[in-house]
Formats: sequence, C-alpha cells, structure tokens
Amino acid sequence: MDSTKRFSNRVEDYVKYRPHYPRQIISFLEEQYDLDNKKVIADIGAGTGISSIPFLEAGYKVMAVEPNKEMLGKAIEVLGNFPDFSPVDGTAENTGLPKHSVDAIIAGQAFHWFDRDKCKTEFRRILKKDGVLALIWNERLSETPFEKAYDDLIVRHAIDYVKVDHRNIKDEDIALFFDPALMQLNVFPNKQVFDYEGLKGRLLSSSYMPSPKDAGHDEMLEDLQRLFDRYKENELIVINYATNLYSGIL
Repeated sequence: MDSTKRFSNRVEDYVKYRPHYPRQIISFLEEQYDLDNKKVIADIGAGTGISSIPFLEAGYKVMAVEPNKEMLGKAIEVLGNFPDFSPVDGTAENTGLPKHSVDAIIAGQAFHWFDRDKCKTEFRRILKKDGVLALIWNERLSETPFEKAYDDLIVRHAIDYVKVDHRNIKDEDIALFFDPALMQLNVFPNKQVFDYEGLKGRLLSSSYMPSPKDAGHDEMLEDLQRLFDRYKENELIVINYATNLYSGIL
C-alpha cells in the first residue's frame, strides 16, 4: 500500500484516539536548542495535526506538510483557527517549502514512512543554518498484563504490523540519519485512559488493523471486547507510552 494513502479511511479514529505528545517536549527543545515561538516549525507528515498542536498552542508558526488529502483536510478543520497554522500539500521528500525557510523540523509518528536518503536532502534544503530536527514517537509499552495481551491481539489480527512497525527503525539507524551531527534520545512518560469505545477507536486508528470492510474485523473486535472485560478497572483501561524524542542539529 502507498504509505501516503494508508490512513485515508482512518481519519476520524486517528484524530480522536491517537495519543498526543507531552508538553515537556517543547520545554526541552527550547532549553536545548534555543528555540522560541518566533521560530518557524515544519511539521513533516503532520497527519491530522496532533504533532502541530503543542507548538501552535505555544505560539509557534507551523507549516504542516502532509500528502494525504483526507488527513490534511482534518488538520485544516481542527487547526484552521490558529492564525500561525499553514497547511502544505507535500511529502517529506518534496515538501514544496522554500529553501532555508524553517528553523526546525519535527516529525511525529511519521519518520518510518519516509525515504530516508531523499528526505535528508530535502530537510537540509529547507532548514536554516544550524536548524533543529526532532523525530518523535509515542511508543506503546508492553509491560502490564493488559498491555502484553493487547500487543498479542494486535500481532494476531494485524495485516502487516510486523512489516511496518516503527520499531523496525533502530536507534543506530536514526543516529546514522543525523550523522555527522550528534543525535540525542530523551524519553518522556505518556498515557491514555480509555473506555471500550475509546480502546476500539485507538485500535482502528492503526493502518495495519482490519477495517470494517476487511476480513477478520468482527473477530478482532470480539477478542478486544473480551480483553477489555478481563482487564478493565472501573470500566477503564490504561495504555502507557514512552514518548521518544530524537533530536539534534541537522
């Protein structure tokens, strides 16, 4: 499947149920790299704008680059009231942004979809001198009994989870992308609390899970209901994440 089209039928679940990013990320980047809200951010693979939100709320100008028209349309719907939000129809490899036009690039839950060689050239083209790159992932943990069982459910029912899981990209791969600059990894705690409908939406927001039109969808939801009923506390379930921030001067 064309990675730029994978989420076309997942937009509503994506915008409602995907985890957001800890605000501490912005504080860290500001302290570490002297960023401030007079700077221009390019959010590459912005999707529905989840990764743009904390920067917009902090007063940054954000150029949200996204090739999927359904995802970008939702971002415009959700974030269009921010005066410093600019949607851009483009890819990581061809953003359409002017040369040396942005102070920092962020990519939230997106870098694993990019052509790394081509996008490195493009990132260097659009970044100003000593521009900052921040790659961010909410990595779902598998530590509690529920989290382990939930991960087993995903592996059992997914279409191509093992192939496209972002964890296929190792720390050394990311360090090589930053090379010859240094890359640092910082980890922030994050979590989501769901009732059953929220948990179902979170599951269906992933492009590798069967959609309502796919074989195996109903069986997957039957397993999910059993899982929820077994592990729920006060009709709620907690999913914990490690928000991994890889950053450096590109």
